[in-house]
Amino acid sequence: MKPTICRYCHKEIKNRDELVTASNWLRIHPFHYVCFNKKDKETATIHTAWRPVNGTAGNITFLIMLVLAIWMLATNTWGIIGDLIGLVALGRVMVRVASFLWIERKLPKV
Repeated sequence: MKPTICRYCHKEIKNRDELVTASNWLRIHPFHYVCFNKKDKETATIHTAWRPVNGTAGNITFLIMLVLAIWMLATNTWGIIGDLIGLVALGRVMVRVASFLWIERKLPKV
């Protein structure tokens, strides 16, 4: 299996405690915790900001967006606008699932 490499320092990430998976416009990249903080400080605008996908904040966002997507897509709340909101929320859910399947699952828990 290929090692998970940090996109900032280009060193191997050995376990999930070091890992921060971040997304920016549907791109998902792994970072060390320290490297992500450095990358976040270098970010000049909100447009280029990397958002953490895993961790407590990512899991809470995942649950909220999952509930919102199910609610908007399963009911007729706000009509077509509600369906669009549901699809946008479903996009964030899919980013979290992809992050877990492609990056986090390969690393051991410590």
